[in-house]
Amino acid sequence: MRLGLAASKQLVVNADDFGFTSDVNHGILDAHRNGILTSATLMANGGAFDHAVRLSHENPSLDVGCHLVLVGGRSLLDGQPLPANVPDLLKRLMRGSIRVYEELAAQVRRIRESGVRPTHLDTHKHTHLAPPVLRAVARISAESGIRWVRRPFDIPMDAAVFRIPASTRRITLMLRMLKGHTRRVLKARGCRSTDHFAGFQITGRYGPAELARLIQNLPEGVTEFMCHPGLCGEELRQASTRLKESRALELAALTATEVRQAVRDSGVQIVSFRDLSV
Repeated sequence: MRLGLAASKQLVVNADDFGFTSDVNHGILDAHRNGILTSATLMANGGAFDHAVRLSHENPSLDVGCHLVLVGGRSLLDGQPLPANVPDLLKRLMRGSIRVYEELAAQVRRIRESGVRPTHLDTHKHTHLAPPVLRAVARISAESGIRWVRRPFDIPMDAAVFRIPASTRRITLMLRMLKGHTRRVLKARGCRSTDHFAGFQITGRYGPAELARLIQNLPEGVTEFMCHPGLCGEELRQASTRLKESRALELAALTATEVRQAVRDSGVQIVSFRDLSV
């Protein structure tokens, strides 16, 4: 699948939520072994964290980063529930009642103590777009030497072709207002980010045809594609997440023959953050 270091278009395919449930973990490994997925970000407070760590050790070709969590699950500091949703997190940030840096640093520590050597950082629900969280993530990046940090601002996409709801398009436009600030904070800490990002607007809403079209129209440079593959077993069905059956659909797209053919035809080089760090 790798087409040579001279490729002008490179694509990192990263699965979020590694460690969420065991069936999500198995789906991520399937997408890596049989599809175009190159990396995953691990949830230190996920219910299937130990299972994900074991799978990562058994599959060293899977590049692993940290999926830092401030929404959902329990704190690694005191075992108390973290905010249930983003609005609750924002309220706690305004009150100063959540130890953001300490919590996220503890999550990175747990991942490293498991023997995993993370190469990149992102956050569950993109919470590092909130300035206090962004500052903490950038600080952790600088202190830990984990230099790659996601900038989750989607490349332009045809709303009709990709069936993007109006509500998602509005959120995307609002998030772009944070793009300059995010870039400046990360740059000040010496963080690195890919040139482009994709996946937010089409999470849970794409099949092989849409993914192939996205690949065929990638811009020059390095793009990170965020995805959420998984097997929709009973464990996932019982979990608190809106992404259930859609994870199996994303897995099917990531492993589809026509998607792998689109990579070959487009001259896109599939890489990981580990490759980019060399």
